[in-house]
Amino acid sequence: MRKMWTVGFILLVILAGGIVWAQGLQEPLTLEESIKIALERNLRLHSAVVGVVGSEYRRKEAVINFLPLWTGQYYYTRYSSPTTVGSSGVFSPTGQLLNTDRDVFNLSTSVQQPIFAGGSIYSNYRLEKFGVDISKTDVETVRRDIVLLVREGYFNILTAQKFLDVAKQAVKQFEAQLEVSKAFFEVGIIPKNDLLQSEVRLANAKQALVRTENNVALAKSSFNILLRREINEPLEVVDILGYKPSTLRFEESLEEALSQRPEIKSAGLKVDQTKEGVKIARSGFFPSISLSGNYGRTSNEFDLGGDFKSERWTIQALATLTIFDWGNTAYKVGENKVKVAQAEDFKIQLIEGVILEVKQGYLNMHTAEKNIGVAEKAVEQAEENLRMNEERYKYQVATATDVLDAVTLLAQARVNYYGALSDFNVASARLERAMGRMYP
Repeated sequence: MRKMWTVGFILLVILAGGIVWAQGLQEPLTLEESIKIALERNLRLHSAVVGVVGSEYRRKEAVINFLPLWTGQYYYTRYSSPTTVGSSGVFSPTGQLLNTDRDVFNLSTSVQQPIFAGGSIYSNYRLEKFGVDISKTDVETVRRDIVLLVREGYFNILTAQKFLDVAKQAVKQFEAQLEVSKAFFEVGIIPKNDLLQSEVRLANAKQALVRTENNVALAKSSFNILLRREINEPLEVVDILGYKPSTLRFEESLEEALSQRPEIKSAGLKVDQTKEGVKIARSGFFPSISLSGNYGRTSNEFDLGGDFKSERWTIQALATLTIFDWGNTAYKVGENKVKVAQAEDFKIQLIEGVILEVKQGYLNMHTAEKNIGVAEKAVEQAEENLRMNEERYKYQVATATDVLDAVTLLAQARVNYYGALSDFNVASARLERAMGRMYP
């Protein structure tokens, strides 16, 4: 028995170790996988998709207005004294009414078909159909917004990790410089002040490293929340922080934005929708025509049978016209015309905003693109500057301050370089969003 428990314990340890090992080998997320996860789990997108379903229900409801309406009633009445059941009374030889009863059952049903309603039925259907199309464009807008957020968050993680690498390199360089300073101080080559400077710079670099580590953790936590994962769930991403020259031209970018942005399509649909509202309001100037059929049956029995019963049916055509409503219809028409003007103004403002957004995105991307080359050159110069100052310091031609400043200058140059790379990738993502593109 003890042997069985021992074997079981060993298997459990192996299984647990295998799980930990598998978690340790978790594959890093690619940008495409991150976008897919976000689109599958995002609640804002889910609400937008459900909104399409709701709009479709409203459209189907508008279709029903074209169809006949069938209603029915069945009711029971108990009278205080017998009443005649049927169209006329039937008398007995003694002169007493036979078809009388205190309990009366009635059935009535009617079918009503609208023939003409001044165009309001058709216009209401088109209004709801535009609502479905607007909901679909809203879904596309949300999808593009989510993709942009994921791309920005992804590059924020990569940038924070690059800054962390720079901070670690700076700490190592300050540690190496401190070792050299200690050796020089012990043999009396440099004063105590130079040694203290190296120690202070190293302490500052270590504090900066801690802050940078926190920034990485925060960037990953924010990304986990965006993907609706556990906030502390381990996360690694594939390093794609690089530079590929852009071939986009402003004119082409603007043309694509004006034709592809779902927001512009939605604004155009809202203009069409408000125009249908004018037609609905204007229908009040026209008569409404409907056709109805009615059937009724009365009996003293629950199943409406028996000898005491009567039935009747009618067919009726009805035309209704409001002769005077104190200008109510005209006011509704005027109000809806104002809504049309407002919708058209909104569309124009939106287009102007898109033009500015594309221009800003285009300029930001090219600014970051130019900064990449400048920052890359600055890194090379800073590396050479550090090498020269370290060599000069060995021969006491340069001071400790010169070396420490060179280390700081190199760290800042590397931060600027990775920042320029990040700015370029983020600016490219925002430009593509401004153009209405979907990634990937």
